[in-house]
Amino acid sequence: MSQTHPTPAQPEPRNGGRLPVTVLVPTIGRPDLLRACLRSVSGCRPGADEVVIVDQSRDQAGAALIGEFLHLPVKVVGCEGRGYALGLNVGLRAARHQLVLVTNDDCTVRPDWVAVAYARARERPGGIVTGRVMPPEDGAPVPSIKVDLEPHDYHGEIVLNALYGGNMMLPRQEVLFFGGFDERPGMRVSSEDNDLCYRWLRAGRSLRYEPDMVVWHNDWRSPEELVQRYVEYARGNGVLYAKYLLRGDRSMLRYAAREYAWGWRSLAAALVRRRPRWQDPRRGVLRGLPVGLAIGLRDELRDRRARTQQAPPV
Repeated sequence: MSQTHPTPAQPEPRNGGRLPVTVLVPTIGRPDLLRACLRSVSGCRPGADEVVIVDQSRDQAGAALIGEFLHLPVKVVGCEGRGYALGLNVGLRAARHQLVLVTNDDCTVRPDWVAVAYARARERPGGIVTGRVMPPEDGAPVPSIKVDLEPHDYHGEIVLNALYGGNMMLPRQEVLFFGGFDERPGMRVSSEDNDLCYRWLRAGRSLRYEPDMVVWHNDWRSPEELVQRYVEYARGNGVLYAKYLLRGDRSMLRYAAREYAWGWRSLAAALVRRRPRWQDPRRGVLRGLPVGLAIGLRDELRDRRARTQQAPPV
């Protein structure tokens, strides 16, 4: 597979050939996908010193798989709530190492994933590193990919969509200091990575995209489920835009307007080309974004009231 620059020299492993990294995998009860994910993680050379599965499934799918991976330093952390942001925060708090390498239960990783991420993170301590998210080798559509071959340093820029939740190395203490991932209900299934990306870059912190840090996002959704996922993405972005608009950040108007324009252009192109809804992620904008803006308005006003009620009297 093409790379933009040579793979870095292998870092010195510890603890029997493992690096001081925690791999974090949130899961919601997809045992076949989780099994494939863990198999790929177990194939990393060198591997991670710890693998944390945050299990939000109702049937404890993560715990049921542990017997198949006794050679991995795996621990399962139960999580009764739901939501990707919640799972990430629980996993960050449970991790033993400062460097936490995140992927999803529907992703598989390249054998040098841990080594590359560790080397890149050590180049700029305290920063976030994100990488390529490839589609399945059979070309099946998946809802979120990043395939650029050029590395990019976002330090000094302020953007929303530079961080890919299925492939990121996080400095644990710094991210938790920032409040972790936003767990508000409206961003329970999407945009939590966009939100952290925006906060992080706005604070002047380091975030880099490194294409030699590679995972594959595996196909499992039906066309109808893909369409619904696109709507959820747009809804999550609407919640994010409303959150910052109510905090006086008018740049969100530009983001929202641009997304609406994409949605209308996508609809027009679909009418001409008869492209199915499930093949175009932007087809979810017109359904999802207005709902997300309304939900975000409600969530932010509710949070303000809660903070006011909790504030001590002057």
